[in-house]
Amino acid sequence: MMLDDKVKNSDLIGSDRVEGTAVYGANGDKIGNVERVLIEKVGGQARDVEISVGGFLGMGSELHSLPWEKFDYDTELGGYKLDVTEDQLKNAPTYSQSERDKAYDRDYQANVYEYWTVTPYW
Repeated sequence: MMLDDKVKNSDLIGSDRVEGTAVYGANGDKIGNVERVLIEKVGGQARDVEISVGGFLGMGSELHSLPWEKFDYDTELGGYKLDVTEDQLKNAPTYSQSERDKAYDRDYQANVYEYWTVTPYW
């Protein structure tokens, strides 16, 4: 079996294969791409996923950090599906490329987890 076949048939995925993966909304429409996965240093668990929404060639896009629990991999779509609507995402906490460190701010994270009604991991 070739490595690509092993990867496709595995329950695990490398971080290099997650970045750039398409993200779809509850209705199945593409809404963005995974920019990066934020991993808890000590526990090693994926906690948040940063996605870019809108823009063109990375310019003018909004960044959203969402709890990992909001994502489900959909094999038919070949990407991650969120159980959220476009309106929910538009009203969610967001930041720009120049504010990327905001994803590490505990107050920002608390707002994100509260908005998405997910129990914080901390």
